[in-house]
Amino acid sequence: MTALARPRNGRMIGGVCAALAKRFGTSATTMRVIFLVSCLLPGPQFLLYLALWALLPAEKGSVHKDTAPAW
Repeated sequence: MTALARPRNGRMIGGVCAALAKRFGTSATTMRVIFLVSCLLPGPQFLLYLALWALLPAEKGSVHKDTAPAW
């Protein structure tokens, strides 16, 4: 498994789902669907997402100038 860091490419909002997908060897789309379905269940999923967004470091490396930002 790779280190848990938010990737610079492939982000939708904060890169948390993309980081988790990369860590566990699945696609980012699959991880996003799992997160959305889990939001239908009671629990602090959204707060956990925000905490991971704030706590996970951004992936080190160069940023391509032609890459659009997440927002």
